[in-house]
Amino acid sequence: MSLRSRSTFRPLVPEVPRIKEALAQAQPLVSLMQRLQASQACLEVVRAVLPPAVAAYVKAGPIDDEGWTLLVPNSALSAKLRQLQPRLLDALQRKGFKVSAIRVRVQTG
Repeated sequence: MSLRSRSTFRPLVPEVPRIKEALAQAQPLVSLMQRLQASQACLEVVRAVLPPAVAAYVKAGPIDDEGWTLLVPNSALSAKLRQLQPRLLDALQRKGFKVSAIRVRVQTG
């Protein structure tokens, strides 16, 4: 086989699009990405009003038509967030988020 024939060789594997491009083309995944981004944006608003010691342990969970879920590592933080729910909802609504309820779940495992 000469060098010339090697340079024209093309692999049989089709070119694979980057993950973001692929996600942008699949409607169910577009919806999922939008919800993930909305959940992260809500988390940024909430972290600003939480005590720093609490904010460090709070993670964004799913967001849907019925509300938004915050994930925490233990029941003590869960109880604290439940006490702060009115303040958190107020902060979200002032920033224009249409979150009607906040669920708090202890993340296991």
